[in-house]
Amino acid sequence: MSLTRKLALLITGAILVITLIAAVWGFFASDHQMDELFDAELAQSTRIVQGLVRNFSPDQPRDQLAATLAQTLAVPQAVNTDDDDESHSEAGHEVLPGGAGHKYERKIAFEVWTPDGTPVLDTLQGDEGREGLIAGYDWLRIGDFRWRTFTLQDPATGFWIRTAQREDVRDELSGEIAMGNVLPLIVILPLLILTVIGAIQFGFRPLRKLERPIRDMAPERIHPLDVRLAPKEVSGLVHAVNGLLRRLNQALERERRFSADAAHELRTPLSALRLNLERLAEQNPEEAGDLIAAVDRMVHLVEQMLLLSRVDSGVGFRPERRDLTELVEQSIADVTPLALKKQIEPELDNRCALAPVSCHDALISTMMRSLLANAIQYSPAGTRVTTCVREDTGGFLVRICDQGPGIAPEERERALSRFTRLDQRQGAGAGLGLAIARRIAELHHGSLTLTGRQDGETGLCVEVWLPAAEPVRASATRPAALPGPSKPA
Repeated sequence: MSLTRKLALLITGAILVITLIAAVWGFFASDHQMDELFDAELAQSTRIVQGLVRNFSPDQPRDQLAATLAQTLAVPQAVNTDDDDESHSEAGHEVLPGGAGHKYERKIAFEVWTPDGTPVLDTLQGDEGREGLIAGYDWLRIGDFRWRTFTLQDPATGFWIRTAQREDVRDELSGEIAMGNVLPLIVILPLLILTVIGAIQFGFRPLRKLERPIRDMAPERIHPLDVRLAPKEVSGLVHAVNGLLRRLNQALERERRFSADAAHELRTPLSALRLNLERLAEQNPEEAGDLIAAVDRMVHLVEQMLLLSRVDSGVGFRPERRDLTELVEQSIADVTPLALKKQIEPELDNRCALAPVSCHDALISTMMRSLLANAIQYSPAGTRVTTCVREDTGGFLVRICDQGPGIAPEERERALSRFTRLDQRQGAGAGLGLAIARRIAELHHGSLTLTGRQDGETGLCVEVWLPAAEPVRASATRPAALPGPSKPA
């Protein structure tokens, strides 16, 4: 798992957990505060009724006092008196038409008793009388609803007063208010998560800038990373990587220098040894023939090592615009004597009138000759070696197929390694030909792969893909013609 994804999961997970805890806590805290507010409102309403009773009771008889309280505390009636019918409410509100009041007023009830227990007002219509009343808060069930009550006795008049609120109305209002406090937090949560992920992606941009030069770095172009692009937290790591790259470059340079020096030093004694063996062959050709062949193999190995050293170093590599079909045709002509010696017929299937590529023509010719010679070497006498050149996805594909024993699919990648020969009984090489050819293709930003024949016959096919050269554009001041017919790559 990437560090970006891991951090995103950890931070978003922490945000989700903290937000959930805050939402639950906020919901219950808001609900509790609303209950406290409703209880305070209930007590305040009871004291207002207490004030009315204290004001009216000295001058009015009991019947008139009951009528006065009922008229004062009466709930405004709408056209439709159904408690649960909201059709008479204004759009989106719980207000009665004309501003007459609020429908929730009918969910509040009042009860008043005289000191001797005679009821004066009872909008709650409960069955309980004054007996057993206790001052303070309590719960009361009447019908299908529970009521929250607050009871007090007026010390001046001795009247008992109780105010009640329906539980479902209290829960509905407190739930809506609590959810209103929590809902913005839930709504903003996705935006917060996206912001955190975007911030993590933005914070890791310097690391991605450091990744590109490492990914595109080739063995022949090793260079230190720009420490200025590194954040302070990873600058030590970048310095350590730069030190490793310097040591790696030095090791590769020593290896290339050793291979080149060894090959150069071996060329002179091998040439002298072959001259002496040629003189010996004049006297005893049977004994010197095998020795000369062995020396020739060593000379060929030395030449391959020198070529591999030059290819790895990339020194003197200056690509030019060339026609790939022309290089392939010339390479086939160069190996034709070797093919005719084994009675092998080389064939060319050229499907491109022009195949412009940007390349080092000597290296491409060397690669093609090596692949053709390898195909001829492993092909039985009397067979064919076919070469096909065609356009392919932004470039050109050269496919060389023989009719030899082939290579098993699981062994093909290993066959491209250096100093690897899968069958020691065939051929006289050192296992560098395919490795050098692949390195030359990579140096030209191409690729080399091994496949089987498509016609079902035994044999091996080598596919070399090279990118097409950029088309030559006319100068803004001096028109210039393209060399040859114009054809999009």
